[in-house]
Amino acid sequence: MTESVSVGESKLDFETVLNNAVGEFGKYQLISILLLAIPAACSGFMAGDYIFTAARLPHRCAVPLCDGLEPEYLPDWISNAIPETATGIDECNRYINITDNSNTTLGDVCPAIMFDRNRTESCDSFVFERTNTVVYDFNLQCQEWRRALAGTFNSIGGMVALIIAGYISDNLGRRMSIVFFGFNEALTGLVRAFSVNYAMYVAFQFLQTAIGGGIYSASYILATELVGPKYRVLTSATMSSAFAAGQMIVGLVASVVTEWRHLTLVLFCPVFLTVFYYWIVHESHRWLLSKNKQEQARATLNHVAGVNGRTILIAEMEFLLTAIPRKMEANKIDTKTPLLIRVVKSHVMLRRCCITPVWWITTTFIYYGLSINSVSLSGNMYLNYVATAAVEIPGYWTAVLVLDRVGRKVTLFTGYMLCAICCISFAFIPNNMYGLSLALYLTGKFSIAAVFTSLYLYTSELYPTRHRHSFLGYSSMMGRIGSIISPLTPPLMVYWSGIPSMLFGAMAVISAVLLLSQPETLGTKLPDTIEDAELLGSA
Repeated sequence: MTESVSVGESKLDFETVLNNAVGEFGKYQLISILLLAIPAACSGFMAGDYIFTAARLPHRCAVPLCDGLEPEYLPDWISNAIPETATGIDECNRYINITDNSNTTLGDVCPAIMFDRNRTESCDSFVFERTNTVVYDFNLQCQEWRRALAGTFNSIGGMVALIIAGYISDNLGRRMSIVFFGFNEALTGLVRAFSVNYAMYVAFQFLQTAIGGGIYSASYILATELVGPKYRVLTSATMSSAFAAGQMIVGLVASVVTEWRHLTLVLFCPVFLTVFYYWIVHESHRWLLSKNKQEQARATLNHVAGVNGRTILIAEMEFLLTAIPRKMEANKIDTKTPLLIRVVKSHVMLRRCCITPVWWITTTFIYYGLSINSVSLSGNMYLNYVATAAVEIPGYWTAVLVLDRVGRKVTLFTGYMLCAICCISFAFIPNNMYGLSLALYLTGKFSIAAVFTSLYLYTSELYPTRHRHSFLGYSSMMGRIGSIISPLTPPLMVYWSGIPSMLFGAMAVISAVLLLSQPETLGTKLPDTIEDAELLGSA
């Protein structure tokens, strides 16, 4: 049953009454979204800081007979002492010395006759091009898989955050969640800057996202709950753009503050300021109404209406304060059959529940994988990372423009296939063709960003209202598998530099093909029951 109230002579539902009373979008919503974009940007810091603080350092074996007191990373004689590889010089092995007589050198030259170029040995000490990451401080050279664990545990923490964020946001409110997660993000970042070993560094990478990663979802939910239905897609794109802007800030700051401890402090200490959001922003009036906190809801609604230049009628206020509790009571359904059993018995829903997680795994795998691998591109690593983050923003807004024009499936299929073409092509572009390789790389990131924002909408439209949040949460949590394994792709470049790109492309093709098995949802009524969801696309 739809709750309604007589205002004048018309019957209006809850959404219409609320929008008429406070406005779908006005000065209040604009100010609030601009404020909420700041913690959303701060969440982008967690997605990118380890890419620089735990970045791979170019290094080589030390050659005591040839290196002076201040060794040069790439001296003229380097090819005489260090084997060459397809990507440069061998970082972990050197040719075996066949003489210990340093007098065989001619001036500053280290001749090839000093080494047996048919035999190599592992390094016992190293010379670095730079020394500004945890790799140098914690002796992680030649341990690429161990170095990559920082990103993996960062993503595992993000999976934990999904559970914690939902509980805190639903029980303590959106505003309190921003304060809680913002403080935790700042505190764990501060402590991590003083890590004494790699285990401590990785542990606090995990803790930061586990107990601080919910700051984005709390900001996102609060922002979307403030606006009317017509503005939610635009608000979603705005918050996603703020997240991308946060990643851009990481790249720009890292280019100036290069030492990893200082970079961590500069990024995360300012996040302590989010504590003041407890007094700066107001709680979501929708959350207050859903929790039947009538006095707080009344004050907040009057404040929103006042800022937007509106006045709430007594009849409207009384209806708004009681509509959601009454509707929740009216909608109580005694479901004897557990949801899992109902899904298993439905071939349509079971197939859908197997396919949507694949899309999410693919999307997070490619999205985070392209960000992580961007610092390995030719050229300036900082500018490459900033460009890779910046290109997401037009991707988000492109999705906004085309989703309601060409449909969800066409948008997603095109996005996946364009991303696949770019990634696979990138794998075969020579290193000296920097312009073309960068263009392909950025187009791939643009495509997957458009897919990301479209996937939220499409997934939610495939599932019934009563269980929509559960199904969306299930797909999103499974998707974290992609972000967990994406940091492990850079070490694969030791075997062939194109392996990560080929993996991204293959996964995108698989997801594009799976899209063909699901119905188009553009212009259809949102399903309310599992039976409705089964009938999608059958008309």
